[in-house]
Amino acid sequence: MLVSVLVSGQTATPTFKSVLLSQLRSTHNQKDWFVPANTAVAGLTAEQANWKDGKGNHSVGQLVQHLVFWNERSLAKLQGKPKKEFSGDNNETFADVNKVSWDAAVKKLDEILTGLEQYVEKADEKSLAAAADEIAHISAHNAYHVGQILFVRKEQGSWNPENGVK
Repeated sequence: MLVSVLVSGQTATPTFKSVLLSQLRSTHNQKDWFVPANTAVAGLTAEQANWKDGKGNHSVGQLVQHLVFWNERSLAKLQGKPKKEFSGDNNETFADVNKVSWDAAVKKLDEILTGLEQYVEKADEKSLAAAADEIAHISAHNAYHVGQILFVRKEQGSWNPENGVK
């Protein structure tokens, strides 16, 4: 059952589209219950993005590369475009970064997340209903890894709690 919410003084009933867009945006660039991806990676240098805790955990750069890979693949699938070849080894998606690839990965993540939102905005109800489960999982996957990014940044000492998450 969908619950009505108050929006600008009027009651609006959430739709598949509005809920999925809200989920995608909250893990991309709109701060809501948690810090979105764009805020989580903002201001990091490539050197900071490559930092590891020495316990076998991924760096922020590797996590961003992983998100770029899977979000790009998901967007291509939703758009009916061919997906890039993949060996099936998920470890390969956690690539290291350098100055050039770090800046490109941050930009590409933003572009792909925007593309996912645009897909949802333009999708008809039938297409959206067919893709809703996958889109919800995309958002959950992104939220999980953004949480890891924040954890790494907090351990590293590069996270400003004024940006959210004390």
